[in-house]
Amino acid sequence: MRPLDPRSIRWRYLTLIGLRWLPTGCLIPVTALVPLSRGLTLTEIGVIFAVTGIVVLILELPTGGLSDSLGRRPVLIAASVLSILSLGLFTIADSFGLFVVAMLMQGVFRALDSGPLEAWYVDHTLHADPEASIERGLGHGNAILGLAIAAGALLSGGLVALHPIPSIEPLTLPLLVALALGIVNLGAIVTLLSEAPRARDPRAIVRSVRAVPRVVAEGLGLLRGSRVLLALVAVEAFWGFSMVTFETFFPIRLSGLVGGEDAAAAIMGPVGSAAWLAAAGGASGVLLLSRRIGVARSAAILRIAQGTSILFIGLLTGVAGIVAAYLACYVTHGASNPLHTTLLHRQVDNAHRTTVLSLNSMVSMPAFALGGVLLATLADATSLPFAIMVGGVVCGIAAPLYLPAWREERTRQVPWPAEPAVDSEGV
Repeated sequence: MRPLDPRSIRWRYLTLIGLRWLPTGCLIPVTALVPLSRGLTLTEIGVIFAVTGIVVLILELPTGGLSDSLGRRPVLIAASVLSILSLGLFTIADSFGLFVVAMLMQGVFRALDSGPLEAWYVDHTLHADPEASIERGLGHGNAILGLAIAAGALLSGGLVALHPIPSIEPLTLPLLVALALGIVNLGAIVTLLSEAPRARDPRAIVRSVRAVPRVVAEGLGLLRGSRVLLALVAVEAFWGFSMVTFETFFPIRLSGLVGGEDAAAAIMGPVGSAAWLAAAGGASGVLLLSRRIGVARSAAILRIAQGTSILFIGLLTGVAGIVAAYLACYVTHGASNPLHTTLLHRQVDNAHRTTVLSLNSMVSMPAFALGGVLLATLADATSLPFAIMVGGVVCGIAAPLYLPAWREERTRQVPWPAEPAVDSEGV
């Protein structure tokens, strides 16, 4: 295999990042609306999305070991094939059982897809130039990711609004476009992701699976030894529980105000695109706040602000009002991610950094699943706006959990890093 130069590696990485996340952008405006339009209740919708989170939780660490053992390319190819199959099933699903299977497959895809492409970029860049600065490429990758999601959401909303193919249901057309883009992505992985063959050692895979309990135990041991770290991971649990309100329930809330799923999907296109741009703006501008009042205090204020914006999504009764609250929620969401990650990094050394970050990410998965089921059940028993407001309260009451980090920040003699770290998992 001919060695790649750093520029070619970066170009391939950015191209594959864009092709990976463009279909996701197409799905954001319609994913929650499709099962609703096909007769599922809010409780059933909460359950099917919870399935994905639970599967990712179980498989995240073992699939990371699989990538290290088999190589990045075969794992990403398998992930892409699963993504296509799960989306194809989701497109034709007309029952609760079929949606569950589709989202289960989606969870396996997400677990396989988490990390190998970034690892490929870092591996090959440092092999080509051990002194290379990988931060530039990773930063550009985050930018391409956000732009791809924004473009996909805009495309999806336009397809529903214009309905260019009358023979296809408006909500189905973005799914078909995402499916076609997924096939393009698979072709790009096969073509662009060159990699030297690795020895297929089944024992390495078994070792990676067996190591999962030990890794989790080490992470739990770190939590027991640090009140600050325990409180930060607890914030992630509250945060994950409340995310269902704006990631899943907002399009459904919007459909109740505009008269149906098709109209909501058309609006969600530009609104979803604007939300991701707002999140990027929040992440860029939060440095000004954190420099003035500190990282921990800024994180607590933003948690309250995000909870308040979620409250208004449920409380307000006009389309303009809930859209404004939704955009405000994403501004605070994007700003909170780097602050929270910075506080996590301060609590661990290099030997345990990945373990703690993985543990923090893993906590959010069952919390999101639990929030989806409980809040959806509450919405069916009472109303969707009330369930969203409860989610907002859960988000806001996590703010005091930043107090241990704030106390430590005040008493620490050595200045903290000026810039918050960027959390690629929070995208």
